[in-house]
Amino acid sequence: MIDFTSLSEEQLVLLLRNGDQHAFNEIYKRHWRGIFLVAKNRLGSEDDGYEIVQNIFLNLWRKGPFFELTKNFAVYFATATKYEVLKFIAKQGHLDHHRELILLEMSEHDNSTIDYLETKELMESLEQSVRLLPEKCQLVFRLRVEKEYSQKEIAKELDISEKTVEAHLSKARKHIRNDLNMMTILHLVCYFKFF
Repeated sequence: MIDFTSLSEEQLVLLLRNGDQHAFNEIYKRHWRGIFLVAKNRLGSEDDGYEIVQNIFLNLWRKGPFFELTKNFAVYFATATKYEVLKFIAKQGHLDHHRELILLEMSEHDNSTIDYLETKELMESLEQSVRLLPEKCQLVFRLRVEKEYSQKEIAKELDISEKTVEAHLSKARKHIRNDLNMMTILHLVCYFKFF
């Protein structure tokens, strides 16, 4: 039987590509704690830290047959943790905040249940459309629209060029406009400058 604890990262990657559960478990044992500690400290919650670990390793398992390790696992997991934490913050944060503000504003103007439900449906349509974007594009969109970061702040946060940020935002805008109907877009324009 193979002693997985003595295998190199390259050997583990080869086995992972072949769907070897033991290789995956060994990678997990070596790296989960570091990911957890970074995520927990950044998010201030053990539960959220565990969720980040779960997401990262679920993504790794899914990539299995096509997984490429360009440097080493420490670099790979540091980058993955950074993006998962940012994605988590963006998801948990401002879309809920925007929903609450919009629903509050609507109820101040008109307490009608119909208006409330229409607004809720509108925000759900936007969220569903955003979830269809590629991961990085989605993250850029959430930072811009939900967190209200400038393009410069997004570029700095994600360590990418402002041109790349601009390209992601343009792609997101085009996708959402194509995905949602014109009436929905017109309603969204009332709430977000982005469109």
